[in-house]
Amino acid sequence: MTAPAQPDDRLLDDLLEVALDAARQAGALLRDGRPADLGVAGTKSSPVDVVTEMDLASEKLVLELITDRRPADGYLGEEGAERPGTSGVRWVVDPLDGTVNYLYGLPSWAVSVAAELDGRAVVGVVYAPAREELFHAVLGRGARLNGRPLSTRPAPPWGQALIATGFNYVRPVRVRQAEVLLALMPEVRDIRRAGAAAVDLCDVAAGRLDGYYERGLAPWDRAAGCLIAAEAGALTGGRPGHGPDGELTVAAAPGVYQPLQERLAALRAWAD
Repeated sequence: MTAPAQPDDRLLDDLLEVALDAARQAGALLRDGRPADLGVAGTKSSPVDVVTEMDLASEKLVLELITDRRPADGYLGEEGAERPGTSGVRWVVDPLDGTVNYLYGLPSWAVSVAAELDGRAVVGVVYAPAREELFHAVLGRGARLNGRPLSTRPAPPWGQALIATGFNYVRPVRVRQAEVLLALMPEVRDIRRAGAAAVDLCDVAAGRLDGYYERGLAPWDRAAGCLIAAEAGALTGGRPGHGPDGELTVAAAPGVYQPLQERLAALRAWAD
């Protein structure tokens, strides 16, 4: 089976420019426009899975910018915006990844913007304004943080690996995730839980984590971050034989990926 052809450079340049503009403008809106009395505008999967008015404002900004610049493209956003396209390009956007962190004033939140061409992510941007960090990657060109090339850290022995994860907002799933965590934690250096999947994936790319896994991620949670991690040298996937998906997403430095995926498979981390 032959590998897909590398997309045209001019198209990639245009997609990257749009993604960077969208992420920067939405990030500035979220950073500078956050009201002092910010509250919950609604909930999604459970009473603790919240949406704020700023999530909705950010998605509106990104959708309008992309529609103006590339009206033939498709779009899929976390807060409900979805449309088909005719160009072969689809934008997959989380306008505010880490909403609970944002609501509480914690710094680990971001705008995540990915462009897919014929179903494959080719451009990814994750902007974390409170950390003053702009991550981006283009397929085949590597990943960067604030213009600096990124690479994963050298893999430690399994027992010294620093692993990150996240938790679902649906109670029965959270209980099962806690069981997996309880089994995994004694085997590794430690576990981190920052609360924003896109940021965790970028931290793998930046060498701040040895690996990351999570059950239940939606396309907008992982599209940009997985590309950034992979372009920095990480291996990405899901269940053995599968790519990253809603059942399981795994990203880790080579040398950590295999033992992490194997342990998650043995624990059936995707199953109730």
